[in-house]
Amino acid sequence: MRKIVVLEHLSLDGVIQGPGGPDEDTSGGFTLGGWIAPFADPVLGGRLRQQMNQPFDLLLGRRTYDIWAPYWPHNHAAWPQVNAATKYVASNSLPAADWKPSVILRGDVAGDVARLKQQAGPDLHVWGSGDLIQTLLKHDLIDTFWLMIYPVTLGTGKRLFAGGAMPMTFSVSESLVSPQGVIVAAYERRLA
Repeated sequence: MRKIVVLEHLSLDGVIQGPGGPDEDTSGGFTLGGWIAPFADPVLGGRLRQQMNQPFDLLLGRRTYDIWAPYWPHNHAAWPQVNAATKYVASNSLPAADWKPSVILRGDVAGDVARLKQQAGPDLHVWGSGDLIQTLLKHDLIDTFWLMIYPVTLGTGKRLFAGGAMPMTFSVSESLVSPQGVIVAAYERRLA
């Protein structure tokens, strides 16, 4: 059985929008993109590379796919596995997925993901994809949150847990603090 692992850069106030650069995600008038840059250090970078070099497939929302598809095929030196991974894209409007190998999930995304979890294969990693995460949360499909929590508040932007998220409990399976104060923590879903 595969696990759904959500990997996110997270501000102290729960924002996941536009961590990598100023133009990454400006939807809703968000102007604070690139907020993780001041906190880079070798400890965080090394742990992130270790996580990214494990076998995985990707489960992405449409917007994250649209951001990543033109970038990673040409910038794969830092993350070669990203191009080999099967990309499962949740979208009812994406006409085709040119970044191969890709599979478009249309319609009953929660049902499709539940079926994917039952199949053999590597874990499914979710990066970005805020709307998709809300769907996965609503249907209790997430097994692990692997979070990089940055010592910054943004006051605005898309949040990891939207209002109305269902109550859940987790156990910490990993934690470390980088020299720049970023907490890396893995939270495993605890079933009651």
